[in-house]
Amino acid sequence: MRPSGNQYEISSGGYSAVVCEVGATLRELQFDGEAILDGFGENEVCTWSRGQQLVPWPNRVRDGRWSYAGQSQQLPLNEPDRHNAIHGLTHWLPWLLVEHTKSSLTQRVVIHPQPGWPGSLEVSLRHKLSSKGLTVTVTARNLSEEALPFGYGCHPYLRTGSSNEETIAHIPAGHYLAVDARMLPTELLALDDSPQDLRQPQALGNREFDTAYTDLERDDDQRWRVTLTGSRRRIEMWGDESFTWVQIFTANESGVALEPMTCGPDALNPGVTHEDLVWLKPDSTFEARWGLSADAN
Repeated sequence: MRPSGNQYEISSGGYSAVVCEVGATLRELQFDGEAILDGFGENEVCTWSRGQQLVPWPNRVRDGRWSYAGQSQQLPLNEPDRHNAIHGLTHWLPWLLVEHTKSSLTQRVVIHPQPGWPGSLEVSLRHKLSSKGLTVTVTARNLSEEALPFGYGCHPYLRTGSSNEETIAHIPAGHYLAVDARMLPTELLALDDSPQDLRQPQALGNREFDTAYTDLERDDDQRWRVTLTGSRRRIEMWGDESFTWVQIFTANESGVALEPMTCGPDALNPGVTHEDLVWLKPDSTFEARWGLSADAN
């Protein structure tokens, strides 16, 4: 059996993708037969969170601790070197198949109460391909009798045909998140004259990024759009109005990660990112969409 479980192939409009049973992970994405995703092999275990879905929170929770209804919660510390909980609870769970067509795939998972997480949450995820690229729709429903917090992100690494240093990035945002040595938020800062300023397209160069941006510029359709451009292709990521953050990460030299997020790091705790955390009332739902497209250079 493959480490990531069943493999589901979809295709449409020059795009093709493979999504895994484990974690609903986007393992492969191609455009006109060329990879635009730095994924992993079908007989490999996912590393660097490549293409994983991050629910019910993206990024980090300080010490894995947060408070719910006046009770302290302790999540597993799966980033032990920094003493953090990271990237949610579902990226190693098998997601149930709901529907599989030639161009789309819908999967579902239920998060049950467990140490550090007090409620029941149903999450469905739909990957759909068309001539316009990939659209991912996430829907969360609170199955509990009390309100539950919710956040979502995804962790794809993108390949432009150029090295990370030569890749040109464009992230039109208003602020970026300053972090401490444990990659936990300290304050929001303006981008003026900072090395993190990517409001104008420019090569990443030798700068290291593990940076979250917010106050993103939006078009008339209320979507933000960020791009990576290399020698072979230009890749665009977009997020709808529910996505208030995007993070860029360059430590993996085989690709640049762009991570759409509905909330910032450590949003479960009071601080500069907390206000973007979604609270779901019992039996209520939350839906958000993001996507990817590519053009050959």
